[in-house]
Amino acid sequence: MVCKITSTKHQGVSSILGATLVETLVGIGIAGVLMAVMASLTMFSGRSFLAFFNYADLNDRNRLTMDTMTRDLRECNRVIACTASRLDIEDSDGSTVTYNYSSGAGTLTRTQNGVTRTLVTGCDTLTFNLGTRNPIGGTFAVVTTTDVNQAKVVNVSWNCSRTILGAKANTESVQTARIVIRKQG
Repeated sequence: MVCKITSTKHQGVSSILGATLVETLVGIGIAGVLMAVMASLTMFSGRSFLAFFNYADLNDRNRLTMDTMTRDLRECNRVIACTASRLDIEDSDGSTVTYNYSSGAGTLTRTQNGVTRTLVTGCDTLTFNLGTRNPIGGTFAVVTTTDVNQAKVVNVSWNCSRTILGAKANTESVQTARIVIRKQG
C-alpha cells in the first residue's frame, strides 16, 4: 500500500483564487437583468390571472342575473309598471317583484316581499323596454309600447365593466334578452 504525506502548512496568498472587480460587476449585471425579467413575468402573470378571474366572475354574475330575470318574467302574471331603469311585475303568487337599476351605484337590484338582493354590480348602463305580442310583419322585431296593459315582451339590455388596478377592463359590451311573458294575454 502506498501512503502519501501531504503538507498542512499554509500556502501563500498568491495561490488563493478569487474574482476580480470586473467579473463581479458583470455577474451582478447579469443577475439584475434576470431578476428584472422574472419580476416582469410575475407581474404580467398576476395581472393576466386577475383579468381572467374578473372576466369569469362578471360573466357568471350576468348569466345568473339573466336566468333570474327570465324565470321571473316568464312566470309573472303581468307588468305593473316600467321605466327605462325600473320594472315592476306581479309574480305568479300575486306579490310584486321590482327590478331597479341605480346608475349612481351601478347596481341592479331585485326586491320581493321586502327582501332586496343585489344582482349585478359595476353596471354602466341598463334599459328596460316593453313590446307587444305581434311582431312587425315578416320580422322578429316587436312593436314597442309604453302601455303596460299591452306588454307581452320585455327587452332588457345592460353593459357592465370592472376595473383592474384602476383601469377599466373586461367590459361585457352587451348583455341583452327579449323575454316573453307566458301567462299574460
